Amino acid sequence: MSKLRPMSESDLELVLQWRNHPEVRRYMYTTHEIRLEEHRKWFSGASVNPEIDLLIFEREEKPQGFVNLTRTRCNLVADWGFYLAPDAKKGTGRELGISALNFAFEQLGLHKVCGQALGFNERSIAFHQRLGFLQEGCFRDQHYDGERFHDVVCFGLLKSEWQAQSKD
Repeated sequence: MSKLRPMSESDLELVLQWRNHPEVRRYMYTTHEIRLEEHRKWFSGASVNPEIDLLIFEREEKPQGFVNLTRTRCNLVADWGFYLAPDAKKGTGRELGISALNFAFEQLGLHKVCGQALGFNERSIAFHQRLGFLQEGCFRDQHYDGERFHDVVCFGLLKSEWQAQSKD
């Protein structure tokens, strides 16, 4: 049994461990190792912002992933970000994605969910495509990691598209 629940302060250290894991960090815009104080500051601001949903994905009552849905341009369009526990079982990402998109479209009533992936993150690009996202663009050499520039691939999924494929 899997579910999404709001992130709480008691999740901070676990989510920070996931975020700081080298296989998670390398695909982020900021790749430095985040300190607990920096993480607490982020959480204290984001957790009280009504335009941000911070969610923990649980599988069999065990936290397995993190999802962030942020509505900054329009309250019906959100950007999402996510990552899994490094030891998550195969298939957990798909479950997290389905749960998060159902939450976004059913609970939040969103019209669209947008995602981004660094151009070298082939797994994230394929993940978005498998969930039905369409590639809407590519910002060439958009992100500089301190050594080189990387493309940023942009994705979008409309509620109507999600509903159509969910019926299949």
